[in-house]
Amino acid sequence: MTLLAGVLSGCAETRLFIHGAKRITGSATPEGPMRGGRYKVGKPYQIGKVWYYPKSDYAYAETGIGSWYGPQFDGKDTANGETFDMNSVSAAHRTLPLPSIVRVVNLDNGRALNVRVNDRGPFARGRIIDLSRRAAQLLGFEKQGTAKVRVEILARESQQLASAYGVSGLKETKPHPVPNAAPTSRVASVKLAAPEGFKTAAPDKNSEPSEFGKSAGVPSHPKIVELKLDETVSVVPVPASSGIFVQAGAFARYENANRLRALLSSVGDARIYQVTVSKQPFFRVRLGPATTVDEADKMLAKLVASGYDKARIIVD
Repeated sequence: MTLLAGVLSGCAETRLFIHGAKRITGSATPEGPMRGGRYKVGKPYQIGKVWYYPKSDYAYAETGIGSWYGPQFDGKDTANGETFDMNSVSAAHRTLPLPSIVRVVNLDNGRALNVRVNDRGPFARGRIIDLSRRAAQLLGFEKQGTAKVRVEILARESQQLASAYGVSGLKETKPHPVPNAAPTSRVASVKLAAPEGFKTAAPDKNSEPSEFGKSAGVPSHPKIVELKLDETVSVVPVPASSGIFVQAGAFARYENANRLRALLSSVGDARIYQVTVSKQPFFRVRLGPATTVDEADKMLAKLVASGYDKARIIVD
């Protein structure tokens, strides 16, 4: 995923990568250790018109659409310097520390798997995680190409992994509920020229230090850490899904949400959904529900083309 030219238009559009699936039979064999990588958080970067801000977020949890990547990147370096093996369990995420351990649940069938995140991506809109082919096989969506998923960082395991790389100053983090999207509107959208590949932000004293310079708590000569994850798949109960939505914004004030809903009338049938987060009401403005991922992708593309660059797909 580090070869980014030509990737932005759809490296994670997995319908281009559908292959004859291996049948998963018998007990899973252990996954070999990853070698040669380094611990990395990284600095802000841009994909198209959207900026992403990598950070150590040990309370991260999100639902959305997962995809998988494989043959075009097999054997190439990941974003933190490991070697990508599409037949081992790994994943790419846009902002989590590299490496981290996440729990991925396929909301279509209840399969759950612990996965090592060691790469950046996905680079296609509407996806929250790109899994290796092996991970997609184990989670049961290799043939489909995409699945509704819940992704949650395993804080203890990820912090222990960071410590093994010599990273100091980690603090225990308790999970906290957050709204599904930051407030956004047509007025708030900023028109930026789309770059080739992606570009990083200029150094900022308030941003996370890059791996290219010495940063507090990170050793200047990171050591190689081996982590052996097995391929144990569990089946967990999953709630009945009401569908796939495209969310344009979330607001603490109903008036702001209603204003955005009115602006979206030319794009589609937008509705306001009220939720309570930490005893605080939020009003989410959404299109949908969509019955398929393709339908949600089209809704999202229409919103983005209308200037709502921060719109995203939500599974609820």
